Amino acid sequence: MATAHIRAEKGDFAETVLLPGDPLRAKYIADNFLSDVVQVNDVRGMLAFTGSYNGKRVSVMGSGMGMPSIGIYAHELITQFGVINLIRIGSCGSYQADVHVRDIIIGQATSTNSNWQSQYQLPGTFAPVADWGLMRAAVEQADGLGVRYHVGNILSSDIFYNAQPDAWKKWADMGVLGVEMEAAALYMTATHLGAKALCILTVSDSLVTFEETTAEEREKTFTDMMKIALEIA
Repeated sequence: MATAHIRAEKGDFAETVLLPGDPLRAKYIADNFLSDVVQVNDVRGMLAFTGSYNGKRVSVMGSGMGMPSIGIYAHELITQFGVINLIRIGSCGSYQADVHVRDIIIGQATSTNSNWQSQYQLPGTFAPVADWGLMRAAVEQADGLGVRYHVGNILSSDIFYNAQPDAWKKWADMGVLGVEMEAAALYMTATHLGAKALCILTVSDSLVTFEETTAEEREKTFTDMMKIALEIA
């Protein structure tokens, strides 16, 4: 059934959904990797498509920027449309000198400066982690592709323009590989609702070396992480 944010019906989505932040990246994936494609959502410009990849039914949908946005879509995809596997494919900033632009990061776990977990009223601090099966499959695909990748902890931040510009260094000192804005909410939502989640990132810029990519490159050239996600869908 349609929701306030997704104009689709039960069965319109595959059991596995790829979630790029940018809806135009979702369209790029649908146009270049999927066959027999059907557009299943356009509410608020958040494009979603379902098609076939190597004989497997798979969906791809934009998730927007930040944890509140991906939290809405993840919750509705799981509870209203029967989605089981949610794979975020996005960009991130590197916190480590040996994690270079265009490297892949597979998010084993997420740290966060968000208050997202407060809703669960836990008597402590929850550690959001990826689904082991999805993560293991992603590592195997990355090995097969021969791409540079890293597996470890990432930071899901509520802040893009930080008033404390050196705050990232404290996270880097704790071995955090890079920063993005969605994975912690995705992992917690999926865990709470009994689904599986993974975050695969391409490094778009480095806070260490100041390397960076363009917006167009982020939309159209980060194909290694797309291939990894599609193969494990």
